[in-house]
Amino acid sequence: MSIWIIFKIIGSLALLIYGMKVMSEALQKMAGSQLRHILGTMTKNRFTGLITGMFVTASVQSSTATTVMTVSFVNAGLLTLAQAISVIMGANIGTTFTAWIMTLGFSFNMANVVFPVFFIALLLIYRKKHRYVGDFLFGVAFMFFAISTLGATGKEMDLSHNQSVIEFFSSFDKDSYLTIFAFLGLGTILTFCMQSSAALMAITMVLCSSGVLPIYMGIALVLGENIGTTITSNIAAMGANTQARRAAMAHLSFNVFGVLWVLCIFYPFIDMVCGFVGVDPHSGHIDASRLSVVLAAFHTTFNVCNTAVLIWFIPQMEKLVCTIIKPNAMKDEDDFRLRYIGDNTLMATPELSVLEARKEIQSFAERIQRMFSMVRELLGVKNENDFVKLFTRIEKYEGISDNMEIEIANYLDKVSDSHLSDETKAKIRAMLREISEIESIGDSCYNIARTLNRKLRGKEDFTEQQYDHLHQMFELTDDSLTQMNVMLSSRRYDLDVNRSFNIENEINNYRTQLKSQNINDVNNHLYTYAIGTMYMDIVSECEKLADYVINVVEARMGTKQREA
Repeated sequence: MSIWIIFKIIGSLALLIYGMKVMSEALQKMAGSQLRHILGTMTKNRFTGLITGMFVTASVQSSTATTVMTVSFVNAGLLTLAQAISVIMGANIGTTFTAWIMTLGFSFNMANVVFPVFFIALLLIYRKKHRYVGDFLFGVAFMFFAISTLGATGKEMDLSHNQSVIEFFSSFDKDSYLTIFAFLGLGTILTFCMQSSAALMAITMVLCSSGVLPIYMGIALVLGENIGTTITSNIAAMGANTQARRAAMAHLSFNVFGVLWVLCIFYPFIDMVCGFVGVDPHSGHIDASRLSVVLAAFHTTFNVCNTAVLIWFIPQMEKLVCTIIKPNAMKDEDDFRLRYIGDNTLMATPELSVLEARKEIQSFAERIQRMFSMVRELLGVKNENDFVKLFTRIEKYEGISDNMEIEIANYLDKVSDSHLSDETKAKIRAMLREISEIESIGDSCYNIARTLNRKLRGKEDFTEQQYDHLHQMFELTDDSLTQMNVMLSSRRYDLDVNRSFNIENEINNYRTQLKSQNINDVNNHLYTYAIGTMYMDIVSECEKLADYVINVVEARMGTKQREA
C-alpha cells in the first residue's frame, strides 16, 4: 500500500471530523439560546424527549455534542435526570443518520457536487448576517468531500486483491464469539482514542465495502463504537455535579445494555437485518458495495430496538445510576466550591458553556445574599464569643467571594477563546461585569462587619434610634439583593426593573436623611463623633452596596435584551 494512500485516508478522516465539527458549531451558533428552549420545552415526557434528542443529533450530526450538551444542561439544572435519559436515547437514534449519509457518499461520487457549495459558502461567510450559514455549508461540503474521497481511496487501494490484508482478516474465525468480543473491544478503544464514532464508522465502511472485512466483524466494530462514544460524555461530566455524572452514566448503561442483549442473539439478529436489505451474509458472492448499507441498517435497527425496549424503563434506569453514583457527602456550605462549573466541565460546545456559567453566577449572588444576612444578624449580637464566631464566618465568605469571582472569570475566559457568535461574546462581557459587581457587594458586606467589629472593641454602643435606622437600612438593602437575585434567576424578559431602581432611590434618600440627622445629633451631643462616624460608615456602605446591585441588574438586563 502506497504511503500516499495512507496519508489520503488519514487526511480524509481529519477532514470528515473537521467538517462535522464546523457544521455542528455553526448550527449551535445559529440556534444560540434556542437550543436551550428546545431541550427545555420539548422534554416534558419521555417520548417528546426522545424525538428532541433525535432531531438535535440529526441536525448537529454528532451524538457526542448532543450528549455533552445534555449533561451540561443537567449540570446547570435545566433538565432533570429522567428528561436527560430520554434525550440521550433519541441521540442514539439520531446519530444513525450519519451512517446513512456515509452510505450515500460511498454509493455516489459527490466530490464534484460539493465545489459549488464551497463557493456559495465562501460568499456567505463574507456577509456578516449569513456567515454562520456559510460556516454550516462549509462543514457539509467538507463532510461529503471527505466521504467521497474515502470511498474513492478504498477503491484505489483495491484491498480485495491485497493478499496480506485478506490473510490478516481471514485469520479470525468470523463464527467465533471470541472474534466478536475482540473486534468489539477494538471498536471501543479506537472510538475513545479518535473521539469520533463517525470516523471509525467511515473506516469500517471502507473495509467492508472493499470485501476484506467480513460483515460480522464490521458490525462488532460498530457495537464497540456505541460504547466508545459514551466515554466522552463521562469524561466531560467528571468535574460536574452528581446529577450530570448520573446522566453520563445512564448513556453508558443504556449502550452497554444494548450491546449485551444483541450479543446474546448476535448472528440471528444480523441475519434479520441483512434480510431487510436483501443481502445473504452466508453467500460466498456478496455484493461488497451493499455491505455499507448493511452497516447503516444494523446501526439504525440496533438503536431503534434498544430504545423501544428501554424507553419503558427510564425510572428504573434512573434508580440504577443513582445507586451506582452516590451523592458526595454533604459539605459545609461555607466551604469554597463551584456547583456548576469546574476544571473538567468546559463543554465541547462553548456556546452552551455560557449556560453553566450563568447558573454559577446565580449561585454566587445567592451566596452573597446569605453573607449579607449574616451581617444583619451580626448587628444584634452582643455576646463576644458569638460575635467572633459569626464574624469569622463572614470573613470566610469574603474569601470565598474573591475565589468565586476568579474561578468564574477564568472559566469565561476559556470559553471566550473558542469561536463564538457576537451575541455570546456580548453575554460573556456582561457576565464578567456581573461577577465583578457581585464580588464588590461581598466587599461591602465585609466592610460593614469590620465596622461592627471595631464598634464592639470600643467602649461605646449605638443608641436605640441608631439601631432602628440601621435595621431599616438593612431591610431596604436586603430587598435590593432579593430583587437582584430575581433578575438573575428569571428567564422572563418582561420583568419590571423599576422595582430595583426604586429601592436604590429609597436607599439614597434615606442615606441623605440619616447623614443630615447624624450631624445634628452629634452637635446636640446625643452620641460622640466617633460612634457617629462608625454609624455613617455602615449607612454609606449600604448605599454603595445598592449601587453595585444596580450595576448587576443593568448588566443582566442587557443580556436579556440580546437573548429576547
